Amino acid sequence: MRTRTLLTLTAAVAALGLTAPASAADTPVLTTTDGAAVAVGDVLDASLASGTAATFYSSATGTSGISCTSSAFAATVTDNPAAPGTATESLTSHSFDTSGCTANVVGVLGVSGITVDNLPYTTSVSSDGTVSVTPGADSAIQSTVRLRTLLGTINCVYRAPSLTGTASNADNSITFTNQQFTKASGSSLCFANAFFTAKYSPVTKGGVAVNVN
Repeated sequence: MRTRTLLTLTAAVAALGLTAPASAADTPVLTTTDGAAVAVGDVLDASLASGTAATFYSSATGTSGISCTSSAFAATVTDNPAAPGTATESLTSHSFDTSGCTANVVGVLGVSGITVDNLPYTTSVSSDGTVSVTPGADSAIQSTVRLRTLLGTINCVYRAPSLTGTASNADNSITFTNQQFTKASGSSLCFANAFFTAKYSPVTKGGVAVNVN
């Protein structure tokens, strides 16, 4: 009789939906806004937030340098553990459409190209919103900027050991602010430092925005 009573009680509780709540550990760091978990192998992508520009300025507080209104990235998820934690991705593409780039550097007529070198990079996204981008072993984060001048096209190569950004669920964005690159090679028209600022939003998987948990 006691066994039957316990079985009956258990069935009644299940029918009423009074089972124990799912553990927070069941939620991964990265989910889409419709509640689906982001899987290893999924590709995340984003373009610049509407109305913003990616800038490479010669100082953290100045406005002299390069501004681009079109840029995008794509990254493949390599790990998405339970939250709180850190998800990792392989950044395989980061591009700038130079048709939307302008330069206000003395002696520079325009921008012929911006290439992100040494890909892929490792990107980590933590539950607290911290985003880190690091290069492979014995490498560096590197961009080659080609500028048109009165004397022809020059190449300016800039490097950084890593980049740090911030992810926000408010607009499913990743923002980089004044990330410093140092000139590795180039003519005197290439400024000594390039401070990179950009906001990418929304970050999506298959067109659905991604949250960080």
